[in-house]
Amino acid sequence: MQELVEVIAKALVRHPEAVHVEFVRKGDLDVYRLHVAPEDMGKVIGRQGRIARALRTVVKAGALRDNRKVTVDIV
Repeated sequence: MQELVEVIAKALVRHPEAVHVEFVRKGDLDVYRLHVAPEDMGKVIGRQGRIARALRTVVKAGALRDNRKVTVDIV
């Protein structure tokens, strides 16, 4: 799942070398923290958060088959 978030984010940004995904488990919740260059924040978030919402939806759909709760935080 971590690789999926990283691949999608690298395709969106202008500086793919600055993309880093960190995994943190908080109880029964898996959190993927997405780090990007400051000038690429707008590209990852999108207008009114549409791209960020779509990214979270894809990750949650992938986690359904494993019956896990996940979220993506953009740092």
